[in-house]
Amino acid sequence: MWVYNSAYGRWTTGEASPAPLGPEPPTPVLKSYLPILVFAVLGITVGGLFAMLNHLIGPKKPARPTAASRRQGEPYESGIPVEAVKGFKFGVSFYLVAMLFILFDIEVVFLYPVGVILKEADSVFVLGELITFVVLLLVAFVYVWRKGALDWR
Repeated sequence: MWVYNSAYGRWTTGEASPAPLGPEPPTPVLKSYLPILVFAVLGITVGGLFAMLNHLIGPKKPARPTAASRRQGEPYESGIPVEAVKGFKFGVSFYLVAMLFILFDIEVVFLYPVGVILKEADSVFVLGELITFVVLLLVAFVYVWRKGALDWR
């Protein structure tokens, strides 16, 4: 038989227990923070252990620089060692292609919101606007291509 014990504010089984002598003692503060302290100590211990293991059995820096360590300190790009050339300038075609890429890339990003609302729009007008935008974008692309702006010289 379940009996509600109003002194404790909960349901208990069996006969109603006698009323408590006073309020329940509060939970000690340390007991509520104990899991946090355990995880902190565990994390620091495991982290320190791994750092010590790495220091003991990990690779060491050679006393004198080797050919491999000198190569590792040099800049490296696409498999070709980079040699600094004074006075090297990028050509105008590089900047032109970069600017055209940014221009067309930003224009294509405008297609995303239209694609998101196209299903809910249920309008031939929105579809017409989308087709007009894509045609104008293609006309501009063909114009730039015919002018030779995309040729890498």
